[in-house]
Formats: sequence, structure tokens, C-alpha cells
Amino acid sequence: MNCKKYSYFFPILILFLVSCTKSNDAGKDIHLPSAVILDTAYGADPYQKMDIYLAADRDGHAPTIVLIHGGGWSGGDKNELTSSVKGIQDIFPGYAVVNINYRLAKDGVTNVFPTQENDVKSAIETILRNTGKFHVSDKLILIGFSAGGHLALLHGYKNDPGRNVKAIVDFFGPTDLAALSDIGLVQALILLNATGKLIGQDKEIFIQSSPINFITKNAPPTIILQGGKDDLVPQSQAIALNKKLEENNVVHQLVVYPNEGHGWTGNNLLDSFNKIKDFINANVN
Repeated sequence: MNCKKYSYFFPILILFLVSCTKSNDAGKDIHLPSAVILDTAYGADPYQKMDIYLAADRDGHAPTIVLIHGGGWSGGDKNELTSSVKGIQDIFPGYAVVNINYRLAKDGVTNVFPTQENDVKSAIETILRNTGKFHVSDKLILIGFSAGGHLALLHGYKNDPGRNVKAIVDFFGPTDLAALSDIGLVQALILLNATGKLIGQDKEIFIQSSPINFITKNAPPTIILQGGKDDLVPQSQAIALNKKLEENNVVHQLVVYPNEGHGWTGNNLLDSFNKIKDFINANVN
């Protein structure tokens, strides 16, 4: 659940995609300038901050993309995705991008679950309260990596009563924490650090923190990207999520790269973002 493996190649992919993407500004009547608002607080803790990137000439109708970094719920930082923001806006003209931090778990004592879940909820509530101020819509697309993928799924399925989340992009995020804790010692220790509990001590926190347990027919469209040789968040987590989405007739797509692990580069990464573009264009109005 460590996004450091892929943070260095994500900007390279974005630059490649941007070179192949053209923006069409014709017909826009509003000429708002672009804006960058860094380290906007959504809570009192220093980690409860987000960077807001507003597109020029935004018309108030385009969705906002929310980026959620990985790091096993105990590491990582929004700065790892900063260099990708400009490219994302070029790929999706007019979209705002919000890149969030959240409080990190430590030693199974400080900031344990559901701290990260609550922080994502608070950050998104702050975004939604300020749509008029920033002249953006209340439609959201969540993109998360590893632990951030888990948090994106959990928010979209569990904590979105207004159904503002219109799509979720899940890069190899944990989906069933109870099952994940039984995979091996590494996974059990990561979850112990994040929850403060072993599953035998408090199964309920594992149940309440697992996105798979909150899927209904109203869940937002979801694209899942998974490495077939991922030994940290194994393919079984993605397959279980895919099955539950299928059972509930939720629009979804599972993309598995058989020879990839916990993150990938090159043509497969390019393929991932081509599929993400197609999925979002097909399912988000």
C-alpha cells in the first residue's frame, strides 16, 4: 500500500497523454482565471490540508477530481502527486483537481481507523461547501492509489449520501480488510498499525472499514486496476470487489495486468489511463 513505487512514473505518463490531448475552449462565455490554492485547511491538524487547482474558463459544470495518495495509511503525502495535476487538467479540460492529505496512523495508537476515513469525508465536505466560491460543480471523481484507493472506495460506497461521487478510479486498493489480514504477516502488521487491533480482537473495525461491505445498487461506477502479481494487495481483493459490483448491477470495469505487481510503468500504465479516460467519458456526464 505504498505509492512511492509509482509516484515517479505517474507524471511521465501524464506528460505523454497531454501531448496527445487537445483542449477545446470554444463556446465558453465565462472567462475565469486559473487558480492554485495550496495547503487549504479542512481541519485543525497540520495533515488536514489539501491543494486546490482550478481550471481557467471553468463553467461550473465540470466535475472535480479528488486525488488520494497511498502509503499503508501510515505514510505518503499529497506532494507525491503534485506534479501530475497539470497533466490531469489537460486531459480533462475544465475539471478542478483537489489533492488531499490525511492524518497518518502510527504505532497502532495514534490516528488509527477510522481517522483516515473521517478525514476524507471532512475534506470532501469542505469541497462541497465551497463549490459556489470556486465556481465548480458538486460532481466528484475519486482517484486513489493503494491505501488511497481503499479510502476512495470506502467514501464512495459508505459516506456519500448526496451521491456526489460519479466515478471511482481504484488503483490496487484493499477492498476486504478481514480477508486481507489473513493473507500474511506483512498485511496483518500493516493493518495492526492502522487499526490498533488484530482481527481477533475487534473484527467490527475491519468490517466497518471494508468498502466491499457497503456496495449497493446505487454505488458509483468503478474502474479497478490491479496487478496480477501484486503480493501486497493481491488480485483476490480486486476480484472480490468486481464480483460484488456485478451482483449489484453497478457499472464497473476490472483491468488486470497479469505480470505486474503493486504498481507499474510503461505501456501498461499508458493503457491504464487510456482506459480511465474512456471509462470516465462514458459514465460521467
